[in-house]
Amino acid sequence: MAKKEFLYRGKTLEELKGMSVDEFAQLVPARQRRSLKRGVSDLAKKVMKKINLGDKNLKTHARDVIIMPAMVGASLKIHNGKEYVPLIITEEMIGHFLGEFALTRKRVAHSAPGIGATKSSASISVK
Repeated sequence: MAKKEFLYRGKTLEELKGMSVDEFAQLVPARQRRSLKRGVSDLAKKVMKKINLGDKNLKTHARDVIIMPAMVGASLKIHNGKEYVPLIITEEMIGHFLGEFALTRKRVAHSAPGIGATKSSASISVK
């Protein structure tokens, strides 16, 4: 079975790469469109430049950069507030923010209650 061709709003990856930022902005959701309409930030330009140069060990704090078609295939590390989370950009990530893929909160995992935490745990023997 052949791999299904990737389409973003009816456009192939090659068509998306050939578009200008203004044309691409018409395809993305409202929040991203409004951000791109204001212009690409200096920090986003810096990240894009390093990706285009092929920087293999790119680390960034820029979580608000919109993933553009030219970034597909790049690998970088995004800061989540504590550490850098490795990320390889795929076609499905186009139009999302980098920060969406570096979660800032861990899942809460509770263990057993401590001694004296409840009335019933006070009667359990301490071994």
